Amino acid sequence: MKRIRVSVVYALPDAATEIELSLTDGSTVADALRSCALEVRHPEVDLKRCAIGVFGRRVEPTEVLRNGDRLEIYRPLPADPKNARRRRVSASSLKSKGSGTG
Repeated sequence: MKRIRVSVVYALPDAATEIELSLTDGSTVADALRSCALEVRHPEVDLKRCAIGVFGRRVEPTEVLRNGDRLEIYRPLPADPKNARRRRVSASSLKSKGSGTG
């Protein structure tokens, strides 16, 4: 039976874990996640809740992988980017108003 090689990557702020897998042709994202046993190395990861992508494109667990794919497990964002930007803009405008020469 034909085999494919894929890598599973989980990046942290200061390091990344990359696991190389050899799977049977026709394997899915879910198959790769089961095979990599990432939760053993990173028990804080909840693979059922994490977003997953292949080369930066979001995918579903049922997607069939191809030889050479890079399966990426995304961590949840610490803050909603829109809300974080609003807070920065608000804080910046308050500083501007307070620094007037009056």
